[in-house]
Amino acid sequence: MAEHLVLEIEANGMVFRSRGAGLDNVSGEPVILLHGFPETSIMWANLMERLVDEGYRCFAPDQRGYSPDACPEGVQEYIYQELTSDVIALADVLGFKRFHLVGHDWGSVIGWILVSLYPERVHSWTAMSVPHMDAFRSALADDPDQQQRSQYMAFFRTPEKPEKWFTANNLELLRALWSSMPKEQVEEYVTVFSQLGALTAALNWYRANSFELEQGYQGAMFGPVSHPAQLIWGNQDMAVGRVSVERTEQYMKGPYRLVELNASHWLIQEEPESVYNEILVHLKSNRIKP
Repeated sequence: MAEHLVLEIEANGMVFRSRGAGLDNVSGEPVILLHGFPETSIMWANLMERLVDEGYRCFAPDQRGYSPDACPEGVQEYIYQELTSDVIALADVLGFKRFHLVGHDWGSVIGWILVSLYPERVHSWTAMSVPHMDAFRSALADDPDQQQRSQYMAFFRTPEKPEKWFTANNLELLRALWSSMPKEQVEEYVTVFSQLGALTAALNWYRANSFELEQGYQGAMFGPVSHPAQLIWGNQDMAVGRVSVERTEQYMKGPYRLVELNASHWLIQEEPESVYNEILVHLKSNRIKP
């Protein structure tokens, strides 16, 4: 099995710690993978190695706030326009004019928005755990189940308190979230979130981007998706309920499939083979033509 490399890539005036595999395969179709909270690019390591063995070029950055040299201060530095522009800037440096995109958690949020803002750059899209953002926003407006599941986000946006909560007792609460994950992943996460300012930067993603509809639902924000797309969702997810998942289909104007797994939010750790196979089937079904 191919091995991945840890890289430093300069883009948007910052340096992103990243992982790459198969990048020297100039004929391979490019795949960009976006992690969520509270993880890093290491979550994709095994998947990248599997995809490289199938001929793909894979790249996974530690996104803004997670890379030591791409960790600007200030909440406004983490608005979704900045986060999506990072992905495009990194793709430009790598020479990925058009690429397959895969995201989990906040990586899915950014992926859905990136497909909307930069449709010409994305060839196919795989979202994991998080549905189309307009479907999610509508569920936040009228679905009591989703409203209850999302209560944590308001707390994450408060100043200082969540940092103290997460760092107490040697990151006890974060370690509980990581309990189903491989040891080498947890070791990296502990290292990253023990660094000064890293946890604040990660929480600033929540503080800078409010998708709740406190004033009531105001219609589509990001619009339909015409790309070949799939959503992989665990029916035991504590943060995302079924209503927004099922509403996602109404925003899909191109080929779309929902893959429901008997898993929680941490799909790739709990059902790795299912996730690998579903992503590979999607990529092979939607080849990038030369």
